[in-house]
Amino acid sequence: MKGKICYVCGKEDLNKNEIGLTKKLLNKDAKWFYCIDCLAEYLEVTTEELLAKIDEFKAEGCKLFG
Repeated sequence: MKGKICYVCGKEDLNKNEIGLTKKLLNKDAKWFYCIDCLAEYLEVTTEELLAKIDEFKAEGCKLFG
């Protein structure tokens, strides 16, 4: 998944969790991705809430998360 860049801040090499979260919460066919901080700001939630969601999705067996 290397090479993905945050649509908002330009952070490079987004990790699988950041890419998976963008796909899971916004659009499964997303071509633009958000880093965890920019996605939290966009969704008006905390990064801690998003990290908890990642753990929840992983526990459910979602393949979008590493």
